[in-house]
Amino acid sequence: MSVQISLAYQGELRCTAVHQPSGTQLTTDAPLDNCGRGEFFSPTDLVATALGSCVLTILGIQADKHGLDLSGTRVTVEKHMEAAPLRRIARLPVVVEVPIPLEARYRTLLERAAATCPVHQSLREDLERPITFVWREEP
Repeated sequence: MSVQISLAYQGELRCTAVHQPSGTQLTTDAPLDNCGRGEFFSPTDLVATALGSCVLTILGIQADKHGLDLSGTRVTVEKHMEAAPLRRIARLPVVVEVPIPLEARYRTLLERAAATCPVHQSLREDLERPITFVWREEP
């Protein structure tokens, strides 16, 4: 399966991307620390966003398979950049907060599933991308 994304440079370090199947558009901007204005997601912000949304999507798929409702589950991804030897993403720690109490077997299932998300699997091996779960305990 393939999906086409079309991009156009708008000037002033901004690009517009169009998701061809849906027509949805987004704009990127260079970050403040790299000559931009930081008014939109930067390209590397989108990598962090892709990782977080992919983890949530995979968790949702597994939850649906097991009759669990993970509504309200939140993911935070913190993007850490490095400048040397190249400017690139150095770390993408992920924290998953699950707002409902779950049995240990479901916790294990979801923790294992999170690391199988396609974005997590596509990132370079030396990029630190730990996934930490914060579970709600019984009231």
